[in-house]
Amino acid sequence: MEAFPVVDFSKLDGEGRALTMENIKDACENWGFFELINHGISHELMDTVERFTKEHYRKCMEQRFKEMVASKGLDAVQSEINDLDWESTFFLRHLPASNMEEIPDLAQDYRRAMKEFAEGLKKLAEQILDLLCENLGLEKGYFKKAFYGSKGPNFGTKVSNYPPCPKPELIKGLRAHTDAGGVILLFQDDKVSGLQLLKDGQWIDVPPMKHSIVINLGDQLEVITNGKYKSVLHRVIAQTDGTRMSIASFYNPGSDAVIYPAPALVEKEAENNQLYPKFVFDDYMKLYAGLKFQPKEPRFEAFS
Repeated sequence: MEAFPVVDFSKLDGEGRALTMENIKDACENWGFFELINHGISHELMDTVERFTKEHYRKCMEQRFKEMVASKGLDAVQSEINDLDWESTFFLRHLPASNMEEIPDLAQDYRRAMKEFAEGLKKLAEQILDLLCENLGLEKGYFKKAFYGSKGPNFGTKVSNYPPCPKPELIKGLRAHTDAGGVILLFQDDKVSGLQLLKDGQWIDVPPMKHSIVINLGDQLEVITNGKYKSVLHRVIAQTDGTRMSIASFYNPGSDAVIYPAPALVEKEAENNQLYPKFVFDDYMKLYAGLKFQPKEPRFEAFS
């Protein structure tokens, strides 16, 4: 099996740039995922965020998760469960307005670290989107503008922990899905694995690497690129030992942003074929909420 794509961001400033851009292009066209190293976010900050996240789970969420498992009898399931995920999560919103102060139980130091981390990730997301523009031959800033709407992009973080699971063959950490939004930046546990993506009909592990950020493309980038880049099915396999940490940040279009294939990319198609419909992002999200774990094609067709 070909190696999972790893992109060294520090090589963009020098003679390695052309090859690095080629690696990003190949990852976007053939994987929908890549792992970013030397991305400019300090390792010290990442270690701090990880420490606080794990502490917060142990102090505030672990007992609640155990009680939920006991109340649903999940520790003794005998047959496969298809309507539930083995995960403990909370959501942080950064843009257009932050809800960081409203989340109960978060230590002030944790809030501060997450705020700084989110600022670094937003900057990184916008850099990545500009690199995709460059590879696609779109003007710089095209994606940022397409995502802007009237109030700027939606940007938020899903903080998840996947505790040890007694029956990982019967219940997924997170069921297979594509992500609805734009570009996703994931800081994942480097000791406990579990994230997999579907490539050429096979489930492939996204390797845990210390201090890397995993990038994957959401449904909106598939639409805007007229299918040149595709969002990819991925899932989390629950493990029998170790709690896996996952901090996924979503840089998405603004709620009222109108999403459609970039005309410059449609023109490159044979017969100028526009393969995706035009829709308002918020309408897509409302549809996605009920159909997240189903194939994405009917979601697109619903707007045709």
